[in-house]
Amino acid sequence: MSLMGVEIGSTGCKAAVYTLEGVPRAQAARAYEPRSRRDGMREIDTREVWAAIRDVIARAAAQSSTDPVQALSVASLSEAVTAISPDGLPLSQCLLGCDRASQPYLQAVRDKLGDQRLFDLTGQVAGPACVLNTVGYIRDKQPELYANAWRLLPWSSLACALLGGRVLCDYSIASRSLLFDMRQRRWARPILDVLGVSETKLPDLAPGGTPAGTLSPALARELGLSPRVRLIVGGHSPCCTALGAGVVRPELALYELGLSLRMAVTFAALPLTSMLLARGLSLGYHVLPELYLSLVYTASGGSLLKWFRDQLAAAEARDAQRRGTSYYDELLAEMPDEPTSLIALPHWAPPGPPLLDPKASGAILGLRLETTRGEMLKALLEGMSYYMAQGMAHYQDMGLRIEWLRATGGGARSATWLQLSVDVLGVPAELPEVTDATTLGAALLAGLGSGAYGNAAEAVRAAVRIRRRLEPNAARHAKYRSMLQRYAELDAWWREHE
Repeated sequence: MSLMGVEIGSTGCKAAVYTLEGVPRAQAARAYEPRSRRDGMREIDTREVWAAIRDVIARAAAQSSTDPVQALSVASLSEAVTAISPDGLPLSQCLLGCDRASQPYLQAVRDKLGDQRLFDLTGQVAGPACVLNTVGYIRDKQPELYANAWRLLPWSSLACALLGGRVLCDYSIASRSLLFDMRQRRWARPILDVLGVSETKLPDLAPGGTPAGTLSPALARELGLSPRVRLIVGGHSPCCTALGAGVVRPELALYELGLSLRMAVTFAALPLTSMLLARGLSLGYHVLPELYLSLVYTASGGSLLKWFRDQLAAAEARDAQRRGTSYYDELLAEMPDEPTSLIALPHWAPPGPPLLDPKASGAILGLRLETTRGEMLKALLEGMSYYMAQGMAHYQDMGLRIEWLRATGGGARSATWLQLSVDVLGVPAELPEVTDATTLGAALLAGLGSGAYGNAAEAVRAAVRIRRRLEPNAARHAKYRSMLQRYAELDAWWREHE
């Protein structure tokens, strides 16, 4: 018996098959490109994404035919919205929101309810690229589409429905929309009333891991799967990543080094909303409905490393590609062993909570003629780690003890980058055998919903194994602690004067 997890992102999707013990049996991926409209709204072609989803599922299924898939679950980004008709067919392109353009819809809700009331309802610090804004945009700018839409869906719900399941949205995705009442576990009517949006336009709600039906016979034939494959309600990709890394206890945090850098912290009970709001932190549901998850992240992660390579080491990167080697390893080897004296403000891309500033920009301070390329690169990685350390300090100030991290993502495979992060944060990190934990987390949800595991703890014990553990270097951490105060002061000054 095997389980399939599917991950749908803004630039690509993947499917992977795992045994009940978490051993990878197959994986397939396919990319696509989002684009921006003239008004700043970002979108991806719904038909292209659906074709990509079918393709990766079929290829993964073909690779694992000797151990047939019994259940499937889908993880996806939370901010995507697609309108569907009453017969379940997509009516529109998938809208991803407007990252840098201000929208009047969120402001109207804030004016009516106030920030504290909005946060008390949703647990979310408001940002421009939220589903609230996108739903308001559809109703205001595309009234015919809104009128004809039966439901407005995230990709996790849409993919499950297109595969033959019921139209359901889990709490982890709903709670990142700014349309969801965290305490009542229902769509927030006070917010919908301000927007003039009917609750019937939104999907029914269910906990992650809820059975949603079985694969349609026609698609089963196309994908090379049994029509008895059970479809299980999935959830928000970072939450599935946390589950796939075994982050199901408050003292353990997820540390994801991918194109973005992300820390996910688990709460067993709702903390005081005033404490979170004062620190710029949001709170939503985990895919495990008895837990909550709070995220600190910045879009400057591996994407910033790629920018550095393309702008400052393009020729060497092309040579490495011709040799069939990864230039990232060669680039990281140029970094000095000890902490740098530089301060990098890593906001090449908009940071998320706790800063959540779409207008922020980056800088490297302290450059001299003798500064090397390796020092500049290390300063960028240090700056990203300082940002995450600030976020972790907020949780610690609230009384949450983070005793160790579970590291995932492509960057976690670099011992150099991960050790630097551990030295800055001062917390040990464990590296799971499966670092691409999002599809594993979705597969574990499929196992929970289909009865393969009795509970989340059992699933984690069975499927999440640790490859190695990294400890912080005490001397380097002491240096980084002194640098962190400088970073905080310069970052605040820079954002005030840029």
